[in-house]
Amino acid sequence: MKTSVGTDDDGGVVGELAAVREARKQLSRREEVGVRRARQAGLSWAEIGTLLGVTKQTMHRKYRKVG
Repeated sequence: MKTSVGTDDDGGVVGELAAVREARKQLSRREEVGVRRARQAGLSWAEIGTLLGVTKQTMHRKYRKVG
């Protein structure tokens, strides 16, 4: 098994981790859009946090620029 990034490996581990990275980026974008839309619809930070399973403080800290 080669361990350098960008090389082939026996089990496709590098490709799998790259796919996870891309999925995280896409999920982060979806979350940001969802939070923005929720705020525009009048939901509070507490309501959004509850829906996403985090505290309102976490939501406000992460997305305070959203509004």
